[in-house]
Amino acid sequence: MNEEDPYLWLEDVSGDQALDWVREHNAVTTAELTGGARFAAMRDEIREALDADDRIPYVRRRGEFLYNFWQDASHPRGLWRRTTLEEYRKDKPGWELLLDVDALGEAEGENWVWQGATVLRPDYRLALLELSRGGADATVVREFDLEARAFVDGGFELPEAKSSVGWIDEDRIYVGTDFGEGSLTSSGYPRITKVWRRGTPLTEAETVFEGKPDDVSVTGYHDPTEGYQRDFVHRSITFYRAERYLRTPEGTLERIDVPEDAKTSIYRQWLLVRTRSPWSVGGADHPAGALLAIEFEAFRAGDRNFTVLFEPDAHTSLEYHAWTRNHLLLATLSDVKTELRVLTPRDGGWDSQPLAGAPTFSTAEILDTDPDASDEYLLNISGFLTPATLSYGRVGEEIEVLKQSPARFDAEGMTVEQHFATSADGTRIPYFVVRPRGVEGGPTLLTGYGGFEAAILPAYSGVTGRGWLARGGTYVSANIRGGGEYGPDWHTQVIKANRYKVYEDFAAVAADLVSRGITTAAQLGIQGGSNGGLLMGVMLTRYPELFGAIVSQVPLLDMKRYHKLLAGASWMAEYGDPDEESEWEYISKYSPYQNVQSGQNYPPTLFVTSTRDDRVHPGHARKMFAKMNEQGYDVRYYENIEGGHGGAADNEQLAFKWALVFEFLWERLTK
Repeated sequence: MNEEDPYLWLEDVSGDQALDWVREHNAVTTAELTGGARFAAMRDEIREALDADDRIPYVRRRGEFLYNFWQDASHPRGLWRRTTLEEYRKDKPGWELLLDVDALGEAEGENWVWQGATVLRPDYRLALLELSRGGADATVVREFDLEARAFVDGGFELPEAKSSVGWIDEDRIYVGTDFGEGSLTSSGYPRITKVWRRGTPLTEAETVFEGKPDDVSVTGYHDPTEGYQRDFVHRSITFYRAERYLRTPEGTLERIDVPEDAKTSIYRQWLLVRTRSPWSVGGADHPAGALLAIEFEAFRAGDRNFTVLFEPDAHTSLEYHAWTRNHLLLATLSDVKTELRVLTPRDGGWDSQPLAGAPTFSTAEILDTDPDASDEYLLNISGFLTPATLSYGRVGEEIEVLKQSPARFDAEGMTVEQHFATSADGTRIPYFVVRPRGVEGGPTLLTGYGGFEAAILPAYSGVTGRGWLARGGTYVSANIRGGGEYGPDWHTQVIKANRYKVYEDFAAVAADLVSRGITTAAQLGIQGGSNGGLLMGVMLTRYPELFGAIVSQVPLLDMKRYHKLLAGASWMAEYGDPDEESEWEYISKYSPYQNVQSGQNYPPTLFVTSTRDDRVHPGHARKMFAKMNEQGYDVRYYENIEGGHGGAADNEQLAFKWALVFEFLWERLTK
């Protein structure tokens, strides 16, 4: 036994002893939580929503076709299929089946889970398909012929690894994978990118770039846009710093001279730079969160006179941008409310016009554009109580509603409100409250994430609606710092040594809910996953008096060892390096695994994770539960053997997982 960490053996993901332990505690949890009528009803209702035939089949355009991946009760692992826009407009489109993942898995005796496809532009005849075993991030790669609807015999193929692949042309691809010892970074991603030519062994692929072992990853990619064909190399130094290189036709690499922490993109003649920190360039000072434009060839020649396309203010940030053939679409957030604009380059400047808006407390999202050929876009709008509407638009024309999702729960009489809590340092933290009108002080589920510049926006969920809202619960979504709701500063001000502010923010929201009379501490449950699972662990160990129950899913919890487990090393720019004494000093103050103590008044807690999660190691949840269980706390554990970081490989598993979570919360919060 390891005296410093007696539960270290639980990090052996697939070891017999560890899996026997998992099965033992799964059995206890399922026996306790799954036997009642409420659990069965929630599971079946959630599964019905997930499998519903009248769901919107979301699509992506690739050439003349719209592609969709579809899962339902008859096809739990899914169908990859395509149709035309004309067909898609119909209530029941005709689909051309490309691949049945269930049939493939049965034929090959594999537990395949779909992970996506990269289709060769501009003729869209060939694709590189990625399939994982059980939902892991690591995938196998196979070449697929879209006309023959079959895998290419002798085509490009890679064994299971966290690979990076992309087309150059019909006979060449960029590839980063596990080439052998020393070819992966400490985070487990490709350190080397190569050009692999059809018909040659992988061992003969030409090396283009080698990163350093402590980098996050290296990728190569080709832009086939007609008239602007270019090749690039992207070296991710940390999660937020990168070097970008133009690979010239002669094979040399030319560094693109922008800040390492900026996000850059190149489309046709334009270079766009989105700043993550203040940047002084060309005689101008630009704040963090600005979007700047310049002609790429002029930039290469030394011009640094950028045009400002967007500049943030105290309430408004840029969420993302997307090109059509002739326009640039901007999505901004104003106090977590979406606004869309269309920018058009003109001689001497850029014209800016509103594009479309979302109803109050809803989110408008540009899902897809067709920059090779047209100014079309697909727009999806949904809110906490507003089922999704998918529309088709062309810049300058009226939008056309293509699909509308029916309601999955009865929202009659429910309301959405936005409030602001005040954190310990005086920062105003927005949060949304969704509840039946007039309900005060009832069971409440609060969720948050608070990391990696990921904004949490209003969206419709049949799962939450059926499992929680329709049963009388109040649902709260907190926009704490660490996310991107107010631009990069909302994130950068709480990384590393200032991480504690994320937890102060969430605690402030919890306290504000009670002070407003929305709920009580005893009836306030919280739930979060991944980095949000870490958030739950910190709430458990530092603010237990604020909550009545806690659910921590696929969590980080042992922050002393997180950087040694799977992809953990890639997140040191977010949390810090625990091997550095000065950085462990602040990490140690909140790391849940090191701070859980006996004799405390911790609320009931459920840990949920996945054996096949090869991003956040299941050992985090295993060890935390084992420690708390030995100390005698009211704690439960469930580990799905499949599912990867999402925790489920198909809708049946997903419905079971969420019903388990909701049953735990209902049982604990209504005693």
